[in-house]
Amino acid sequence: MIGIEFYLIVSALMFCIGVVGVITRKNAIIVFMSIELMLNSVNLTFVTFSSYLGDSAGQVFVFFVMAVAAAEAAVGLAIIIAIFRNKLTVNLDEINILKW
Repeated sequence: MIGIEFYLIVSALMFCIGVVGVITRKNAIIVFMSIELMLNSVNLTFVTFSSYLGDSAGQVFVFFVMAVAAAEAAVGLAIIIAIFRNKLTVNLDEINILKW
């Protein structure tokens, strides 16, 4: 049987990979995928503790996080596509639409 430590270590590694991806990458799509990876690592932690404690509250939280992540994915991709149509790039350094 696999212990709780294994799942928490995998979740922490996934979260760290997501943070590194957000900090180091300049491509908006890769940053977006890194944020999704971070959300999935939190979901894994919720499910792990839910299973370990025998309580279904963690799985309910996962359901709501997945619903929010789906909405975020739709809105985020729409924003990325709109920026690409205007600027013809998804490089975050070249996108300066807040400047005059």
